[in-house]
Amino acid sequence: MTTQAIPLEARIAADATCGDATVLEPVTDRRGCAVWKATGPLRSAAVKCGAGPEGTVIVLRESAAVAGILGGSAVMAQGRNPGEAWMITAWHDGPSTSQLLAGVRDGTTDLGAARDAMVAACEAVAALHAAGWVHGDIQPEHMVHTPAGVRFLDCSWAWHPLTLGPSRLFRGGMPHLIAPELAWRVHRGHRPVVVTSTDEVYTLAASLWWAIADEWPLSYVEAGVDPSALDGVGLRHAIATRGIPVRSATVWPAAQIVLSHVMSQPDYRRPSAADLAILLGTALDDEAAAPA
Repeated sequence: MTTQAIPLEARIAADATCGDATVLEPVTDRRGCAVWKATGPLRSAAVKCGAGPEGTVIVLRESAAVAGILGGSAVMAQGRNPGEAWMITAWHDGPSTSQLLAGVRDGTTDLGAARDAMVAACEAVAALHAAGWVHGDIQPEHMVHTPAGVRFLDCSWAWHPLTLGPSRLFRGGMPHLIAPELAWRVHRGHRPVVVTSTDEVYTLAASLWWAIADEWPLSYVEAGVDPSALDGVGLRHAIATRGIPVRSATVWPAAQIVLSHVMSQPDYRRPSAADLAILLGTALDDEAAAPA
């Protein structure tokens, strides 16, 4: 991935946004899209470029989603040429949810701070849902904790019933984090794949479990499933049909028991993201108040 892949208009816009002599640092490159961190004397920004039919659509969707979620000014510049599209947005400085919870496993993270990070993530998803949006691809690395609050990355698959419909390119997100009912709809060939807010609460809980334990939340061994032998299609089918239980809570039981409860509920009984924030906050406050 080199800066030669950035359209000239995007490089000019990056200089205009961040200041003269802006430095472009590669961050990611996948599925026809590449991201650079642009750093200049005025500010830092994210430059995302997509090429080809799929990459172009992904960038155009994300531009629309970011503008819808954060307001039109959140997209500082954007453009489209034949076969490519690009956009520039603010660079969100701060740790991801994954980074904030990683120290729970070895005791290097204050549990009060970890509790606050999980509650903040849940409240951010709750606010997104209250505004009518669904992110569609919640992962612990896609939530960044900034001084202004939690910000979402990779919003390409976000959708809103009035302003941006779901994409036919989307296949349900990371299989290990997908709700069983959503896995079933994907397996049955429903297109476009519509992620509901209820589906997303499952993925949120699974994401927090993953961030705490550094392991997938489902106990594949108990269900006789070998995930390493399955592709995405096979894994989604197993999750949809095999009733795979959640792993035992061994790293931070007070938090993981709450998350396990959420993931074990059928969709019609699953709490909302706002409810999950309260459940986690209450359980972890009770743990902190308990006698040693």
